[in-house]
Amino acid sequence: MPTEPEICKMKLLLVAATEMEIAPSIESLTKSGFVLGGNEVDILITGVGQVATTWMLTNALQTTQPRLVIQAGIAGAFSTRFAPGSVVYVQKDCFGDLGMEENGQFSTIFENGFANADDMPFTGGWLVNNSPGLMSMTMEAVSAVTINKVTDNIVQRQQLIDRFNPGIETMEGAAFHYVCLKAGTPFVQLRAISNYVGERDKSKWLMQEAIDHLNHALLQLMIEYIN
Repeated sequence: MPTEPEICKMKLLLVAATEMEIAPSIESLTKSGFVLGGNEVDILITGVGQVATTWMLTNALQTTQPRLVIQAGIAGAFSTRFAPGSVVYVQKDCFGDLGMEENGQFSTIFENGFANADDMPFTGGWLVNNSPGLMSMTMEAVSAVTINKVTDNIVQRQQLIDRFNPGIETMEGAAFHYVCLKAGTPFVQLRAISNYVGERDKSKWLMQEAIDHLNHALLQLMIEYIN
């Protein structure tokens, strides 16, 4: 007598800017038939940057209708408090270069009256993830800033610190938060630190270590924390 097919507990969408960042997880998922911990997993590689992330993710949410979306990638840290290779999750994110710069001073669109800082999906100008599921996360929560270029300018770095006091910097995170909040889809942004913001000597970047740690944490998350 044929057995009943196993019912997947949850449909997940795993999102990354580049395949490289989640290559170990893709390898594991391929071997498991894209079912992990009883959950069916789809993968979306958006490409680098906010525009590509917004377009690709919006379309994916309409077609796959996942119950949870996880964005995974590497990031730069503003403080030595976060050692290269460490993994964090983003509790709130923002568009760090959306605004005006005059006389060496940056101000946001909210400060200039071009948008309301509390209009959905913003809360005080931030894109905040208040999902109850985050309470079980064991890694540290951070605030993030998303910009269109990797920071190597001391002035720009200090502007970001003064204005937002972020823990990390990425090129896609705020777009990811924005789309998920607008769609009402639960989400998690997971990041591993590969370098310190402003450090352009790539020999000091720990890319592979960050990717290894990221994917270890990612697979654990998909197996343990969302069942």
